[in-house]
Amino acid sequence: MKPLRILTWHVHGSYLYYLVQSPHQFFLPVKPGFPEGYGGKLGGFPWGDNVHNVSADEVRNLEFDCILFQSRKNYLEDQYEILSDKQRQLPRLYLEHDPPREQPTDTCHVVNDPNVLLVHVTHFNDLMWNSGKTPTCVIEHGVMVPEQVRYQGELEKGIVVVNGLQSRGRRLGADVFDRVRAQVPLELVGMQAEKLGGKGEVPHDQLAEFTSHYRFFFNPIRYTSLGLSVCEAMMIGMPIVGLATTEMATVIENGVSGYVDTNIDRLIEVMQHLQQYPEEAQRLSQGAKKVAEERFNIHRFVRDWNQAFARVVDRKPTLSVV
Repeated sequence: MKPLRILTWHVHGSYLYYLVQSPHQFFLPVKPGFPEGYGGKLGGFPWGDNVHNVSADEVRNLEFDCILFQSRKNYLEDQYEILSDKQRQLPRLYLEHDPPREQPTDTCHVVNDPNVLLVHVTHFNDLMWNSGKTPTCVIEHGVMVPEQVRYQGELEKGIVVVNGLQSRGRRLGADVFDRVRAQVPLELVGMQAEKLGGKGEVPHDQLAEFTSHYRFFFNPIRYTSLGLSVCEAMMIGMPIVGLATTEMATVIENGVSGYVDTNIDRLIEVMQHLQQYPEEAQRLSQGAKKVAEERFNIHRFVRDWNQAFARVVDRKPTLSVV
């Protein structure tokens, strides 16, 4: 397909970086002070020449092939503020990053339109959202890590990568983290990690190397989408330990790529075992890397997104029957 001109917002920096690996031109609206969604090409990522900052005031004067929403605010507010009437009739996609928050099984998605393609990042999310008459598809994560970085695991402790863990509470597993680290040495990194005695934020381009030295990766999160940090850790061969909830239950195979369970005491036993037996961690490392290379490779991710873009650009609008 020919390269498309796509307008989207900066909502999730790491995901956006992987998304723009596809061969299209991406335009990111920016505003002074970089308010929510208008950060553009914020630092920390080696953005390519196909990514362009554009003033939010100029967006309505530009030509695009499709619009990609990534948040409720984009869909309910931003499009009416910065897009022209004609642009709002362009082919549209909505990238949903999360599972439903209000009620896990009966929450209606904000989009209920047969002319918008709703893209979910996990099959669990697609299962749980009530998407009404909106067509959906699932594009699982695709990630990249530096070629030279491989799992080492010489440090006899686990690594946890969560942004704002203290403020995000039970959903992200702040209480689980506290309970586990009372019995297992854990290092926390991410935005505001210092509030819980952690290392703070590690730049994205250094994160794989930083995490590679820890014995295992622990994911304390109860309820969210599959974290990109989990996929990146698997890609370098890190054994994963976490809760058997949401999509994690389909990604990690016990005894092959790591361990997942809803019994926290059992997970503590597993982590203590990995501390004591590095050869077991090395064995699990091979399984984690194999799964990541098959399931989360960037080439499959780009191919899936190309298919989604082609699907909406080539599709005829659905006419309402009165």
